[in-house]
Amino acid sequence: MSGITTHVLDTSRGRPAQGVPVMLEIEAAGGWELVGKGNTNADGRISELVSAEVTIAPGVYRLIFDTGKYFAQHQSESFYPQVTIVFRLADATQHYHVPLLLSPFGYSTYRGS
Repeated sequence: MSGITTHVLDTSRGRPAQGVPVMLEIEAAGGWELVGKGNTNADGRISELVSAEVTIAPGVYRLIFDTGKYFAQHQSESFYPQVTIVFRLADATQHYHVPLLLSPFGYSTYRGS
């Protein structure tokens, strides 16, 4: 398991959000660098967001969820075509779980375990 994980729950449907494209980036000099990416599975999770070859370091990261694509697959109108969550990773030895609770017209997130 990587040091950074996520999952997406579609609260409007009462189930995990399968097929959401997600990118993980780290803030770097002059912009952002890709750390990992994937699509959520049937459980709303990405089994390997960060490959084993990548070392997670302290810094500022962001998760970018392509929610517009997800809702289009379900023929559902939505207000947010993309959700971006920016967070600070202070201790690279800890696990950081960043869930997204999603509906067509709102979302919520928190630091999970």
